[in-house]
Amino acid sequence: MANLGVNIDHVATIRQARRTYEPDPVWAAVLAELGGADCITLHLREDRRHIQDRDLRLLRETVTVKLNLEMACSEEIVAIACQVKPDQATLVPERREEITTEGGLDVVRHRDQVARTIDALRSAGISISLFLDPDDKQLETAAALGADAVELHTGQYALAPPGPHQQQQLDILIKAGKLVRQMGLALHAGHGLTYRNVRPVADIEGMHELNIGHSIVARAVMVGFQQAVREMKLLVS
Repeated sequence: MANLGVNIDHVATIRQARRTYEPDPVWAAVLAELGGADCITLHLREDRRHIQDRDLRLLRETVTVKLNLEMACSEEIVAIACQVKPDQATLVPERREEITTEGGLDVVRHRDQVARTIDALRSAGISISLFLDPDDKQLETAAALGADAVELHTGQYALAPPGPHQQQQLDILIKAGKLVRQMGLALHAGHGLTYRNVRPVADIEGMHELNIGHSIVARAVMVGFQQAVREMKLLVS
């Protein structure tokens, strides 16, 4: 049974499209908790394209489940995180030009920067998760850096057509998950997961947490946020 982290970024995306005050991601987080969310996830991007500083501050005051902040290894964002103190920080890559996160953080290439970020966050009492591609070198480096968890990037699995290619991508995730657990790290996963493809990932042995956003927000437009979260929670449990 995997915990469900609900990413509320795209509630803020709708709000920011009109630069207004609704819909409010803080309200969405309350409904997500009522629907069974075990974790509320948000990404404070450097360009503030959706989540704003105000959202993070209010969510820290109101969320009663785990608060997970996705963030780049940016001095500005690290300083904000250390001040607000989310329960968990998930370090992700970030490019201004991207529509959404395009892959895992390269902790091999950026090892020194990631290490400095981890040290700063840990000194503030924040648990560390790294969003990584299912690559052995990346996973082994995460363990060496002292991360608490690894969130496997499931984008290639999500993009694969049903059949042998999707199964191949699932097998890669299963193998990576086994390595993560063998190294003593908590196993998380996310990106591109939907109501149609989430079950096999939730069933990976030792899967602790799934972070899902766009698919839930898209369904919530039709059935309401609390109901959309409840339906996803049933699928991952």
